[in-house]
Amino acid sequence: MLEKTYRPAEVEEKHYRLWEESGAFAANPQGNGKPYTIMMPPPNVTGSLHMGHALTFTIQDVLTRYNRMRGRDALWQPGTDHAGIATQMVVERNLAKDGKTRHDFGRDAFIDKVWEWKAESGGTITRQLRRLGASPDWPRERFTMDEGLSRAVRKVFVELHRQGLIYKDKRLVNWDPKLHTAISDLEVEQKEIKGNLWHFRYPIDGEEGRFIVVATTRPETMLGDTGVAVHPEDERYKDLIGKMVRLPLVGRLIPIVGDEYADPETGSGAVKITPAHDFNDFEVGKRCGLEQINIMDRDARLNDNVPEAYRGLDRYEARKKIVAELEALELLEKIEPHTHMVPHGDRSGVAIEPWLTDQWYVDAATLAKPAIEAVETGKTVFVPKQWENTYFEWMRNIQPWCISRQIWWGHQIPAWYGPDGTFFVEETEEEARAAAKVHYGSDVELTRDADVLDTWFSSALWPFSTLGWPNQTPELDRYYPTDVLVTGFDIIFFWVARMMMMGLHFMKDVPFRTVYIHALVRDEKGQKMSKSKGNVIDPLEIIDQYGTDALRFTLSAMAAQGRDIKLAVNRVEGYRNFATKLWNAARYCQMNGCEPVAGYRPVGLTQTVNRWIVGALADAAKKVAESVDAYKFNEAAGAAYQFTWGTFCDWYMEFTKPILAGTDEASKAETRATTAWVLDQILHILHPLMPFITEELWEQLSPARANRLISAEWPEFAADIVDPASRDEMDWVVRLITSVRSMRSEMNVPPAAQIELKLKDPNAISLKRLDTHRDLILRMARLSSVEPLQGEVPKSSVQAVLDETTLVLPLEGIVDLDKEKARLSKEIEKLAGEIRKIDAKLSNEQFVAKAPEEVIEEQRDRRETADQARDKLQKALEMLAG
Repeated sequence: MLEKTYRPAEVEEKHYRLWEESGAFAANPQGNGKPYTIMMPPPNVTGSLHMGHALTFTIQDVLTRYNRMRGRDALWQPGTDHAGIATQMVVERNLAKDGKTRHDFGRDAFIDKVWEWKAESGGTITRQLRRLGASPDWPRERFTMDEGLSRAVRKVFVELHRQGLIYKDKRLVNWDPKLHTAISDLEVEQKEIKGNLWHFRYPIDGEEGRFIVVATTRPETMLGDTGVAVHPEDERYKDLIGKMVRLPLVGRLIPIVGDEYADPETGSGAVKITPAHDFNDFEVGKRCGLEQINIMDRDARLNDNVPEAYRGLDRYEARKKIVAELEALELLEKIEPHTHMVPHGDRSGVAIEPWLTDQWYVDAATLAKPAIEAVETGKTVFVPKQWENTYFEWMRNIQPWCISRQIWWGHQIPAWYGPDGTFFVEETEEEARAAAKVHYGSDVELTRDADVLDTWFSSALWPFSTLGWPNQTPELDRYYPTDVLVTGFDIIFFWVARMMMMGLHFMKDVPFRTVYIHALVRDEKGQKMSKSKGNVIDPLEIIDQYGTDALRFTLSAMAAQGRDIKLAVNRVEGYRNFATKLWNAARYCQMNGCEPVAGYRPVGLTQTVNRWIVGALADAAKKVAESVDAYKFNEAAGAAYQFTWGTFCDWYMEFTKPILAGTDEASKAETRATTAWVLDQILHILHPLMPFITEELWEQLSPARANRLISAEWPEFAADIVDPASRDEMDWVVRLITSVRSMRSEMNVPPAAQIELKLKDPNAISLKRLDTHRDLILRMARLSSVEPLQGEVPKSSVQAVLDETTLVLPLEGIVDLDKEKARLSKEIEKLAGEIRKIDAKLSNEQFVAKAPEEVIEEQRDRRETADQARDKLQKALEMLAG
């Protein structure tokens, strides 16, 4: 017999260990099943499970378990990312505890330290994924720095370089002055800074006493100005275009150019152009042929390209000195307080510097063309579809991709430099030496490029490198292209787009047929979770408190396409109660002798209620399957929940109590077998969502079973298993009882009150159903009688419509009608007041302009709910008044 209480912690570790040891997660390349492949977005090796992980890996696991049960050869390919900067920082922090830096060890010894750390501490995230119930093929786990993937990276780099698609160039990058490396846009976070807008007067050369005023938030960069831009149509400055200004403090003559980047409505309408220290200025400089002068070093201190008085100054020290000296020269017109967004390195926390430097680039525009076409033609589809617009926007405006990083941990760029700076790009040093010998005519000393590749470069190869490429492995032939990628919208460009580019270029096919973009997990108020706000919900704490299944089911039930998840702990508690309900239902079945019957098939059933539940189960299983196939996980969870808690537990079990307590042994045996069979099928359809409790019940309800539930087949039924007549009959009973309960609740009828129900204008079918199920209806609706109405509808009755019949509930003498009317009127007015407040907010243009989208959405939802409640109460009041 099952224990009284389900204790998740006691069964989760057991079942996960048994699944993993039995090979239940393994793909079967030699099998006959149609392949189904999901590539796990490799979490950072430094990572630990957060709620975003919990959502994306739950969805992937639901898909994997479901398709495994459907007979597909499911490969969920696991792995982790080496996370270059993040991992290097972790190891450097550990060294700092002993007063050491990486430079004390040197590159090779430091990298050995990183590998040591990875071996000891780098498996945290994969251990936590096991706690979530994730079922990837763990023996196939890959790491973006393992030898096979490293070989793939080298080969791709060399081939793209030979094709002219990788090259070196001097361009602006996001430079982190603390970490001393270029970083990607994804590693930049914008922070709101309260600063100033300084207005400086630049003297017009040859026109004594005439100035052009420029405004800037970064006075320190003015020493690198090589132009001033005005809008070509700005009447104030048309006569100045082509003239020169003398750059204060430097003395350099720089031109005034006409460019549409200058906005006549902003500031003075004239902007200083510093091509080497601003991304927009860089583009203006290219268009206008302006010089690029780099005035900073890697620490963001001013270098030798500025006047001697400023050399070596930190950028902020230089700012103060420059402002003071321009003020002394009477060239500072005014200072305005100015709040603006300043990019910061998300790991170092310091303001990043647009810095002109030599880096390696990928010609992304060329690689993007086939990737754009693949989505345009439907070879790859996005779900929800609107994310295609985001993809196209990025891809059609793509810039060269900076792939070099100035750190030590990562894939070192396979380029070697000769004595004169000529470089040789080859997969190995031996091949580079051979190429250099051909070039120079003799052996020469080579120095390898010290940079490593952007982490996204190796991640871009993930769908095929993990399957053995560049070798033509059986896995590559069988599992590429993959079926679906599950990921967040924030890396559509950084990862999804780059996998598309690399997959099409090297595999000649898209890497995945579908990209499912899941939403963000926010707190219950719709705010983004962050440590600073103190609103982070730790999935491991939730698992400890409520069990893994409750968390997984909550995330699935709330994963509506295109809507962020507002996660409240009480929702998880609610679905923990659902798990308890399932457990208690199984105990009820055991106590009533409802045990699985080997070979049982639900055919030839004599009891209407049994034919009904079998058909309802088939409908539910179909709805769950269709919803998972359509990536509508909330609808799948909803269908499973409604059938299990509502149809099976609340209705069927109540309907069959008289049978199980009766004396008809044949009916009892049929009902017991049917109940046990339906419960088994419920375990099947819930398993992808709630794997632990379903596996435990599967085992306990019939210990002699040879197979585990994880390996069982998904329930599929022939159309004739649904008996329309039984369905219509029992659904009528359910709807009648539900209507009566609703009327009782709305009118505050005391729970113990046994009241009459009258049926107005019932047809013959309804009367027959009433005769058949009268005892059930009386018991479950708490009625003293239910009969056809004779004569007029009694005064002080409430009514509801059921098909052709009107249900009439006389309430005179049961409730205080005047008091009830007053209560309803008060509730209606309260709801009307709430609606007026919401309408006032939504019609306030300032509120709508400033409020986050999720707040607007929440207000609309509240209004809709209030509106529906008001209408319901208004109808009840009208019935009482009538």
